[in-house]
Amino acid sequence: MTGAAVPAGSPPPIHTLFDTPTAYQVAAADSAAAPPPVRAVLFDFANTLFRMVDAAQWLRLVAADTGRAGALDDPADVDAALAGLVRAYQLPEVVAAQQGRDLSAERHRAAMIAWFGAVDFLRGHESAAHARMLDADSWIPYGDTEPVLRALRERGIRVGVVSDIAWDIRAHVEHRGLGGLVDAYALSFEVGREKPDPELFRKACADLGADPRATLMVGDNPARDGGASAAGLRCFILPAEHRTGERGLRQVLDLVGPPGPHLS
Repeated sequence: MTGAAVPAGSPPPIHTLFDTPTAYQVAAADSAAAPPPVRAVLFDFANTLFRMVDAAQWLRLVAADTGRAGALDDPADVDAALAGLVRAYQLPEVVAAQQGRDLSAERHRAAMIAWFGAVDFLRGHESAAHARMLDADSWIPYGDTEPVLRALRERGIRVGVVSDIAWDIRAHVEHRGLGGLVDAYALSFEVGREKPDPELFRKACADLGADPRATLMVGDNPARDGGASAAGLRCFILPAEHRTGERGLRQVLDLVGPPGPHLS
């Protein structure tokens, strides 16, 4: 049932004129059979399981960290700082610095320093702003994250996190008391690959001991998280809208299905 990876540089065989590109091959018998039941679920981290504190709150925390508590008490000053963040992120040199930023801690730091250094409110405080971004208290699980992870655990479903990120988020998950609900992590800065590279998803499946064709990937970015389909996984893509309440993860349980003999 396991799909075999396509050797590097070798295109998969063509079956129809308009095949969807894949990085794996499936035996003819498996291709004709019903898809296997889901036995493992992979989740994106940011904007899927966890969200960062809102930008205005983050700016106030940076202000406090840099001895400027109260500097953003005026809403107009907050709006100006937020507008500065948006403008700076569109600068060509800042855009260029973001390329491949999640492949290492050093590249991520350089990318953030380039961005924050172009913002009037953050200029001269780039390191403090970067540290506050990485701080565990700056990341909050959605209201439905823990219930869904616990329900998957109760059903015998293995859980992994696949994230384009440049620091170890295991501490963030532990900080919120959820560490025991995640079985494996595939993080871009550790693997040296970013989504949608199929190998990042395949590694996560291998670490879980899961068949990619019996694994569901859940995320919020169709271009990146949807890349899991090329590795044989099914995908559930959440709306891109900003959420502060539940993220819509409970629908994952419907896709997994009720506990049964196959989930022992």
